[in-house]
Amino acid sequence: MPSILPIIDAGLPTGVVEPFAARVARDAETLTRGALTELQINLGKLCNQTCTHCHVDAGPTKTAENMTPRTANRISELAERCDSLTTVDLTGGAPELNQSFRKLVRHFRDSGLKVIDRCNLTILSEPGHEDLGDFLASNQVQVVASLPCYLEDNVDAQRGSGVFERSIKGLQQLNALGYGQNNSDLELNLVFNPTGPTLPPEQATLERDYKRELKRRYGVQFNHLFAITNIPIKRYAKFLKKCGSLVNYMQMLETAFNPLAAKGVMCKTMLSIGWDGQLFDCDFNQMLGMPVAGKLPQTVWNVESFDEYIHKRVAVADHCYGCTAGAGSSCGGAVT
Repeated sequence: MPSILPIIDAGLPTGVVEPFAARVARDAETLTRGALTELQINLGKLCNQTCTHCHVDAGPTKTAENMTPRTANRISELAERCDSLTTVDLTGGAPELNQSFRKLVRHFRDSGLKVIDRCNLTILSEPGHEDLGDFLASNQVQVVASLPCYLEDNVDAQRGSGVFERSIKGLQQLNALGYGQNNSDLELNLVFNPTGPTLPPEQATLERDYKRELKRRYGVQFNHLFAITNIPIKRYAKFLKKCGSLVNYMQMLETAFNPLAAKGVMCKTMLSIGWDGQLFDCDFNQMLGMPVAGKLPQTVWNVESFDEYIHKRVAVADHCYGCTAGAGSSCGGAVT
């Protein structure tokens, strides 16, 4: 049976009437990984930003929780044994701050895999990373960049003072390299997160608004917008609890449960790997320490192939309502 665990820290009330595991089994289907096409690798919690919505609890002080070269090499070795893989998604923290980031990019691109860099944009102007944009472009890395709004005040309130201005400069730099242009293979996608305890608006409409306003105000172009629901774990859950909104937020997510979104969740084709080599069903389960398939903790050191987790049940808990509410939410935006 998949794990049924409480959300984040013990003692935080969720307000959920029916546990997610029971709801999804009744109204959709028990979640099982049907294929493995994508690895999402968290290179660590070190980041040059500290955002209120961050489910990773990343920040500038998280220097110890970062992947070692030995672990990165082991992941590369195991990935070579998985013929079904098409995509590697590098995330953090700021994944570019990890010493193995560029080596992994080169290795996976040489293997013919699509590589995604979950970029916070401000890293492009950090000292010592001035050539990062050129590196990403030369290796044809797809950039997925966080920009929770096209208005400066909203972004700075969520991500820190001055982040919006630096983010726009980062986008302009990527545009100059060919990212986000109609005649270019360099793909630049943006990520929207609500600034308040609400579901994201309709993704296609919001994308049109983003494209119009960013082009008009700053001359910025991009390919697609991913509207992602804030998952109530770690820092964001603590933020909601402090505001007295956690129970209401959880009840809203439960009420908005969509069986169609549950059928298309990302954990059915993806495996998540933590900075220490532990395996998880998704990035959110990783942050909660919920082992892959609800079993005892598994790592890249005690498995021979990632294929072992195909056709295995996914460990779920109440935070999974966040990925299945409304239009659904995945690392690629809306599901339905």
